Amino acid sequence: MNQKQTEQLWREEKYRVMFHSQNHYNAIRQAMKDNLSYDKVAQLITDAHNQKATNGSMRNACQHMWGYFKKCASAKEKMQYERLLEETDFTGLLQLLKGLARKYEINYLLESRILKD
Repeated sequence: MNQKQTEQLWREEKYRVMFHSQNHYNAIRQAMKDNLSYDKVAQLITDAHNQKATNGSMRNACQHMWGYFKKCASAKEKMQYERLLEETDFTGLLQLLKGLARKYEINYLLESRILKD
């Protein structure tokens, strides 16, 4: 596998990794800077997915994805986002973010595996 394929894998997995573990996210970012092989990056991603997601890690990932919408979302969408975040309804948040990504055509997020689950 070449570096372009490794970058594509990371682009697709980035928020799902962050959802499970900020430490793994940081380690993989460094691995990408160090040009680690596809197989090594894939293993780090698998390790991250095996971590139990915490409320903090899930909240952080959702907040990062929300950043794509904070300037374009309607007041109603913002209220819905804030309510789901306050309720720690991460399933609802991911569904909302997926719908917003479709509505506002944020392809980077639409390619993210966390919104395909």
